[in-house]
Amino acid sequence: MSSKFRDVLIGEILEPGDEDRQEKREKNVREKFWATTRRAARKVPFMDEVVAAYFCAMDPNTPAKVRGILLAALAYFVLPLDMIPDFLIFVGFGDDVAILTAALAAVRSNITDAHRLAAKKALEETGEGLG
Repeated sequence: MSSKFRDVLIGEILEPGDEDRQEKREKNVREKFWATTRRAARKVPFMDEVVAAYFCAMDPNTPAKVRGILLAALAYFVLPLDMIPDFLIFVGFGDDVAILTAALAAVRSNITDAHRLAAKKALEETGEGLG
């Protein structure tokens, strides 16, 4: 896949969408995030930031556009079928990593120390601590 095509695709995926679309994404992310996180914990090198992004997306004080971008990326992450199936070892989470990286780069300043602390605690509690 060409870099230009991939960038366009990532841009389309990360569109915040309208309020209804965001609500559907939030519901989907809430239902599937932790199961997907457990499967991907060792395959995504920055899982602590992904979990912090989850807490940022669920924070009602996060600006709507930021929440929309994060929910779009996290919804793609939890989808069972995406461009490259996640069950393919070493490759399957590659497209998810690209989407998550783009989303995190776009909204990194909105992910607070409180979100990161919540992520650290959640990863320790689930046994997926990364330290």
